[in-house]
Amino acid sequence: MGRKRKELPELKGVEISGVAAEGKAMAKVKLKETDETPIVIFIPYGAPGDIVDIKIVKKKHNYAEARITKMVKPSPMRVVPICKSFGVCGGCKWQHIPYEEQLRFKRRQVVDAMERIAKVEIPEVEPTLGSEKIWGYRNKMEYTFSNKRWKSWEEIRGEEPAGLSDNALGFHIPGSFDKVLHIDKCWLQEEIGDEIRNSCYSFAEKLDKEATLIIQGINAFYDIKNNKGFLRTLMIRPTTTGELMVCVVFGDEVEETIKSSDKTLSPSAADYFLKELSEKFPEITTLAWVINRKVNDSIADQEVKIFKGPGFVEEKMGNLKFRISPKSFYQTNSRQAEALYHTASEFAGLFKPNEDGKKPVVYDLYTGAGTIANYVAQNAEKVIGIEYVEDAVEDARINSQINGITNTEFFAGDMKDVLTENFIESHGRPDIMIIDPPRAGMHEDVVDVILKVKPPTIVYVSCNPATQARDIALLDSSYKVTRIQPVDMFPHTHHVENVVKLEKRIES
Repeated sequence: MGRKRKELPELKGVEISGVAAEGKAMAKVKLKETDETPIVIFIPYGAPGDIVDIKIVKKKHNYAEARITKMVKPSPMRVVPICKSFGVCGGCKWQHIPYEEQLRFKRRQVVDAMERIAKVEIPEVEPTLGSEKIWGYRNKMEYTFSNKRWKSWEEIRGEEPAGLSDNALGFHIPGSFDKVLHIDKCWLQEEIGDEIRNSCYSFAEKLDKEATLIIQGINAFYDIKNNKGFLRTLMIRPTTTGELMVCVVFGDEVEETIKSSDKTLSPSAADYFLKELSEKFPEITTLAWVINRKVNDSIADQEVKIFKGPGFVEEKMGNLKFRISPKSFYQTNSRQAEALYHTASEFAGLFKPNEDGKKPVVYDLYTGAGTIANYVAQNAEKVIGIEYVEDAVEDARINSQINGITNTEFFAGDMKDVLTENFIESHGRPDIMIIDPPRAGMHEDVVDVILKVKPPTIVYVSCNPATQARDIALLDSSYKVTRIQPVDMFPHTHHVENVVKLEKRIES
């Protein structure tokens, strides 16, 4: 018989003192009167100044995790969250905190990462650059169809009415890969996103009720645990130009003709669904679809088919246009992306000519679809973009072409394999290197290559200050941090972009 797990304590009247990683709040508390020092307790959905009762849910040697069981006295800082799914969805963890305070906390995250992880000398960190729009700012949302809707304990116990079927179209519940929270309103995207998503949900419910797919043993809503079902995910991408892309991912095409009681509906269930969606929303300029039978939801390695439109949408940034296909990466806050790239260009010194009058050679590592590369091209002699994903490199080349930019070149491959001494001799030694890696940061091999190349200026753009700080520590032997600017791309979340300027140290 196994040893009985020790009951974790409940604590009364705990004061939350600050914010921590992953959007959690924190408090410092002595769990027992005999404890010499307090431990840090991480608490989701708290605000500095709250007085709360908490239940410890996980205890480690030097920290604990807890949940709020009772709000004794709310912080004066608190505001009422706008979304009814706040606290369950897991997306906008800071809706209860005023936006001005969110910006302050994000700056604090950057400072903490530099002090605790990088441990290098830094200048004063600039105040976080706030977003023009704090609601409806996202240009891309992805939703999941599921036949296992997440239910609250109150609903399970019958204390509140269900009101819905067991199906859902919404977001994965944190920590439960097969449970999806049904969403009827998301405040992060424009209203057209809600209209399309809710229409897709209603139509999928209709398919299930008419038993048009059940006959073939397929549910309309995806069974995530068993990797089976008709409708799998839905991506909606509105743009500031008024164009609108929707991409529907099917788990199975269901090629056989499906029938209702009075008529043949369509040659296939997929065709039927897409036709209904296209007719109901004529404002969709590109309607794409994918069949994905893999275990994971990624469509990067899947064929995208176009039901309607050119297969892409165009977004504007300043006087530039950027073509976005279903697989393309583009900053999800279109308006704030321009502020981010303007900051990177300013840090690179691209808005003022060199003393000799020559424009610099710029290398853009992790160039993606070439957004930064094309944005800075007009102020550079030439821009060399390097990216691992071949499809993204093709998008980057197209984006140069449609903007009439002729001084960019893009190359696909592993950074450490592409960025060799022979490559640099062939394409020119960089005066400026712009780095914008994924959340995991740079591989140490790439850092080693950069230290060998030694460009005079590096501008490091990151969506993860922790991994950015780790990489800056590795660069510290040759580079000094001279400017730091946090930029808020994701209001009401704890995420923050950070731009750091590094200048090559003078060798003695």
